[in-house]
Amino acid sequence: MTSTPVEADLIAAARRGDREATDRLLRLHQPMIWAICRRIVGDDHTAADAAQEAMISVVKHVGRFDGRSSVRTWIYRVATNAALDELRRRRRRPDPVSDEVIASRSGVTSGGANVVDDRLLIDEALAQLSPEFRAAVVLRDLADLDYAEISDVLGLPPGTVRSRIARGRRALADHLGNAQGNPEPTVRRPTDGSPAEPPLP
Repeated sequence: MTSTPVEADLIAAARRGDREATDRLLRLHQPMIWAICRRIVGDDHTAADAAQEAMISVVKHVGRFDGRSSVRTWIYRVATNAALDELRRRRRRPDPVSDEVIASRSGVTSGGANVVDDRLLIDEALAQLSPEFRAAVVLRDLADLDYAEISDVLGLPPGTVRSRIARGRRALADHLGNAQGNPEPTVRRPTDGSPAEPPLP
């Protein structure tokens, strides 16, 4: 993944101290920063903290961007690290259960219907993965990074990245199949020869 001309212009201006360019760069990538954090940490409140920390880190360290990776890869690395840091902090403090999780576990939504929320099912399935596997799967299947880019983001050899994605997808598909009472869940077949993957809505 290479930087777009817009990203290249914004990062160059941001490195010169242009705050408006930095703000535009953050607005451009804020949706994916949030999405990565949300999928890795599994709840809105913690994701908001992680996304905020990621954006603060981008502002603080934008002057250190050296162009060896694309702007997106660098920002996704910052977001992934912020999310994993939040997970580590969360393990050291009580983990409050949100109203939506309570509702999903009881099978009752705000409308009183017994409806299974796909997003909550995915969150629950991702929560069964170790943070390392979870990050690799999210970067591949949500952020759509290729294996080399994920290797760059996570600082791992490509072979390790492939292994984590394959094992994470397999565990995710198994959990989703069990949660839905289907031993062979429907999965999306990638075209690159990598293992089949469940969809991330």
